[in-house]
Amino acid sequence: MQARQTGSFRAHLEGSALSTTLLQSDLPGLSLRHRGKVRDVFDLPADRLPAGAGDCLLMVATDRLSAFDVVLPDPIPGKGEMLCQISNFWFGKTEHIVRNHLTGIDVASVLPDGVDTALYAKRAVVTKRLKPVPIECIARGYVIGSGWKDYQRTGRVSGIALPDGLRQAEQLPEPIFTPSTKAAVGDHDENIDFDTAVRTVGADLAEQVRDATLRLYKFARDYAAERGIILADTKFEFGLDADGRLYVMDEMLTPDSSRYWPADQYEAGTSPPSYDKQFVRDYLETLDWDKTPPGPKLPADVIARTRAKYAEALQKLAGISVD
Repeated sequence: MQARQTGSFRAHLEGSALSTTLLQSDLPGLSLRHRGKVRDVFDLPADRLPAGAGDCLLMVATDRLSAFDVVLPDPIPGKGEMLCQISNFWFGKTEHIVRNHLTGIDVASVLPDGVDTALYAKRAVVTKRLKPVPIECIARGYVIGSGWKDYQRTGRVSGIALPDGLRQAEQLPEPIFTPSTKAAVGDHDENIDFDTAVRTVGADLAEQVRDATLRLYKFARDYAAERGIILADTKFEFGLDADGRLYVMDEMLTPDSSRYWPADQYEAGTSPPSYDKQFVRDYLETLDWDKTPPGPKLPADVIARTRAKYAEALQKLAGISVD
């Protein structure tokens, strides 16, 4: 196996408890099912699994980073490990609310012979194979991002009428469910209203995912608030097993799928700082780049500051330190 690593970042982060770096996974003998913006998903044959495990997948969170729906050429060292650990933390915290896709099967036991298990130990999970629900399920507690743009234009978000006079990043009276389409890599998701979601997945399933999305958001919002963090909005993905039971899957409540703001720096009427790739977006906005592939390379300081934000979120939310 050839793990694509970038040595220049190692020197810059010297002195830290360094994470592994993986731009793209390569697992000989396993069939690649999907390579997304961040995650690589592999089929797992039955002979690599415990008896009775059923159909399973290996999901690997790489250190790839996308901005404006373009995957950038430089990894953020250890980002995939941090995302995987945050997701696993939240899957464990919320399993009393909604089932999740984790199987608990040891990753090392399913890797091909000769693969460096340390490279995948903290960034990969063995999951149930589920049928994805073909919409993105978004909960918003604050009006920001594409929701703010829609509100400015129409006074609504995903067809939901909001009070007049809201300021950017202002808290909503109640969290709302704002589904969107699932776009292919390189395309943009589009907000849709609940009626469109019903036509896409059926009334019963649309109501199930709306209820699950809002329950998960409220639980995580309250938990984060106790730790000085505002969860402004978040996106979930759901799947169904062969019996039609609903599971939350993919990633969960990570800085890639959520807007987390430091509570002590929050102010309505502004775009608050966040625990995510804000430094990358801010840097890219200074360039003469048309936001189409290929993406530009990133300076070492932008990479390091972005990594630090992911690490801070992992520590504050899950109590896990990587430095």
